[in-house]
Amino acid sequence: MYEKKIPVRLDCGLDLIAEVLYGKWKILLLWNINQNYMRPSELQRQIPDASRRVLNIQLKELEEHGIIEKTIYPVTPPKVEYRLTEFGKTLLPVIDVMGRWGDQHKERLQSAIVTQK
Repeated sequence: MYEKKIPVRLDCGLDLIAEVLYGKWKILLLWNINQNYMRPSELQRQIPDASRRVLNIQLKELEEHGIIEKTIYPVTPPKVEYRLTEFGKTLLPVIDVMGRWGDQHKERLQSAIVTQK
């Protein structure tokens, strides 16, 4: 099993939220689940650049942190759906503010990102 080289700091809110939301696709996963894309195949279509394996890992981490819940229906083939927990829904205003900030500074951010490449 993977063991982190740097210990997790649990005494600062920013460190805590980074621990929960760190991952390239987690914020998009949460936003899409909130938009009623709940099945793994739907999430894969919404985030086509992410591999299925990475999405599954990040979904599992979000589930372990109590941000989303997974429901497995007893049918053949198995049907799986994800939903935000009440706790997870409290992140939506934060994600919304970050998205609006990105929209407000879009050109500057795009320029900075293109310059780095």
